[in-house]
Amino acid sequence: MSETMQPFEADVGRVLDLVINSLYKDREIFLRELISNASDACDKLRYESLSRPELLGTDPDLEITILADAKNGLLTIADNGIGMTREELAENLGTIARSGTARFAELLTGDARKDVDLIGRFGVGFYSVFMVADKAVVISRRAGESTAWSWASDGRSGFAIEELPTDSFKRGTAITLHLKDDAKEFLDEWTLRRIVRTHSDHIALPIRLRLIKADQEGDEPSAPEQINEGSALWTRPKSEITDEQYKEFYHHVAHAFDEPFARVHFNAEGLLEYTALLFVPTARPFDLYDPRRAHGVKLYVKRVFITSSLENLLPRYLRFVSGIIDSQDLPLNVSRETLQQGSVVPKMRKAIVKRILDELKNKAQAEEQEAKDKYLAFWTDFGPVLKEGLYEDSENRERIMELARFRSTHSADGWTSLADYVGRMKPGQEAIYVISGESHAALRNSPQLEEARAKGVEVLLLDDQVDPFWLEQVTEHAGKPIRSLAKGDVDLSAIEKDAAEAEKPEEPATEEGDLGRLIAKLKLALGDQVADVRESKRLRQSAVCLVAGDQAMDMRLERFLKSHNQLDVLAKRILEVNPRHDLVRRLATLAKDDTPDFGELAHLLLDQARIVEGEPLPDPAAFGRRMSTFVARGIGT
Repeated sequence: MSETMQPFEADVGRVLDLVINSLYKDREIFLRELISNASDACDKLRYESLSRPELLGTDPDLEITILADAKNGLLTIADNGIGMTREELAENLGTIARSGTARFAELLTGDARKDVDLIGRFGVGFYSVFMVADKAVVISRRAGESTAWSWASDGRSGFAIEELPTDSFKRGTAITLHLKDDAKEFLDEWTLRRIVRTHSDHIALPIRLRLIKADQEGDEPSAPEQINEGSALWTRPKSEITDEQYKEFYHHVAHAFDEPFARVHFNAEGLLEYTALLFVPTARPFDLYDPRRAHGVKLYVKRVFITSSLENLLPRYLRFVSGIIDSQDLPLNVSRETLQQGSVVPKMRKAIVKRILDELKNKAQAEEQEAKDKYLAFWTDFGPVLKEGLYEDSENRERIMELARFRSTHSADGWTSLADYVGRMKPGQEAIYVISGESHAALRNSPQLEEARAKGVEVLLLDDQVDPFWLEQVTEHAGKPIRSLAKGDVDLSAIEKDAAEAEKPEEPATEEGDLGRLIAKLKLALGDQVADVRESKRLRQSAVCLVAGDQAMDMRLERFLKSHNQLDVLAKRILEVNPRHDLVRRLATLAKDDTPDFGELAHLLLDQARIVEGEPLPDPAAFGRRMSTFVARGIGT
């Protein structure tokens, strides 16, 4: 039963065209992708057969076969794994990166090496076949089903699905590529052997090659010959595994195309016996911040695949890690529920997390400049996710703090570690000072850090969305309290000024009595719109600023929670005034003279502080009216 051509999902045709035309130099990666998919299909069948042994039927030996038909220009990659139903064919092969197709198209650069990385990040590896093929035909039969289906496409106009006669195809999937004229090299025996040995030698299944030569009589293929080693890479001694083999295994297990940034390979012995081979990527996955994103670690038991969806195997803040864990202690028929609720996985998780963080620490402490630059590039992409662990994982909090890098006022564009920050603390400085906001560029001009800047006190500039959350949990590091310059009563008087700053003449301060009267009148005029009005010890150039109380929530965190309907109203702020600012001195004079417009000026001052802080104005129209009035006639006239 044939079906009419179905169009690909929106944007898929455009993405296919970009994939086909942007990766010419790296097009042999199509074979690696197909072999990886075939291996995954066999793993899934092996696991399902633990509870349903009848699925294996009379064909229990799982394998991958490559048939190179030079006579007809066809290349077939077949497996006897789990197979697909009609719905799975349409779903898996009729869509590309369901959550990011358009984004993928936007990011393609035309640079082959960079675009290969994107293929892995967006999950479009299957479609690389259209770099070498004019047409792809996929025949598949789901294990336990009697009906086989054919999916065919030229990679442009859409795809057609056709039901095949009952029992016309055995279990599994076969992908036949009608190769382009300039891709016939992929029918050459030694080319195929080289590609498999380079990219897929680690596959823990036999990969067998069969040939139909162009000049032979008849169409009978040669006898199958295994062309890979066929043993699980993680079971081999580390001394016998090359960096290139590790890299290719990472490409396989993570379905990635970048270089791994770090790897962790160890055997645990004792009460628990297991092997772990884990990788940290270099390129950030496009869905890193998707709530549905999970880690990419697969669990095996005695080299038998069990599950790739064991969420509690790693914490959420390590969701970019991929690899395998192969346990010797768990039973083969262990259920997912048992794994989630038992004690074995938490013990494994504890050791695995420590190993990963220790390896990242080794990367962070590298002395060579190139290695330092690579770590900073890693932190730029993955640091915001790792910092989720600062409030989720109290046990490993100090380890993550050692990994963390921060923008700071110490340099215009650089990063700093907390250890380096502490090493630069000024005499008399007792705390690590931070400030949180939307961008480190804007934070550099924040009024709250004016006094710190004047005294040469370094301030960490926290502009990741996760920062306000962990600041509520992490109150000290290395025995030094962590203090926000936008919170509480900050006093830097014990810290000496820089020599250059000490020579500058100070602006005269408002008389103490006048300042007290001004503050009292501001409190009266503003009423319950503020929690308090007080003299500021953190302002230099600005007239006013808003701060939160000592025990209050971070202001940025409050705004975030309110924007997500987690808070009904923002807490009242403290308005701080700078007694040395000309505007404040003039307001003090107006307060002394009982100027009728003082209340309007007080509200204008508060709204100015709100705007600088990024707080919403409760009445923008009133602010505009007051501003226009005083600009038109001048204050105090």
